[in-house]
Amino acid sequence: MMYKDRQDAGKYLASYLMEYANRPDVLVLGLPRGGVPIAYEVAQALNAPLDVFIVRKLGVPGHEELAMGAIATGGVRILNEDVVQQLHIPPEVINAVTDQELQELERRERQYRDERPLPDVSGRVVILVDDGLATGSTMRAAVAALREMHPARIVVAVPVAAPSVCESFTQIVDQMVCAQTPEPFYAVGLWYQDFSQTSDEEVRHLLQASQNHQHAA
Repeated sequence: MMYKDRQDAGKYLASYLMEYANRPDVLVLGLPRGGVPIAYEVAQALNAPLDVFIVRKLGVPGHEELAMGAIATGGVRILNEDVVQQLHIPPEVINAVTDQELQELERRERQYRDERPLPDVSGRVVILVDDGLATGSTMRAAVAALREMHPARIVVAVPVAAPSVCESFTQIVDQMVCAQTPEPFYAVGLWYQDFSQTSDEEVRHLLQASQNHQHAA
């Protein structure tokens, strides 16, 4: 089954999460940018607050696609010790890449959240949402970073994922919700008729709309 667009996918995904509707301890976090329109639909359906959880991969210099770690919202840094040791990456290189990615993370934080503080996740049920999982590396980093903030429960929810990736997440989160796991998978974008890029402006707009909705409720 193909989704029309992210909005359509979000509504479909929300139907798998209705056990969390109208609960005061639930928080929905979207991974920017593509995960936010989906998380918005989920948050609306569950009547839950929405925010963003920003993760930046720390790429190995010269081989940026290879992750030696990641940083996330809330000042959390996770290192992939295997990669760091195998490639003998010195601490000053890791710190230089971290500083660079931190600037981008902070830029996005400011842009999306303005001056709003980070939501307090401790003791809450956190539903982490993205538009799909191909390798799952960014989501893994998000989960590891979120663990450091002591939520009561971590639920990862996506409209579509590679079957093996969906399966692997059941080991590291409290609940894994993959609305569809097509085989062969190929790429996330293939399962959407419209997979155009989500803009920073759209992310801001959805966060603001969700906040207004929560205040009105």
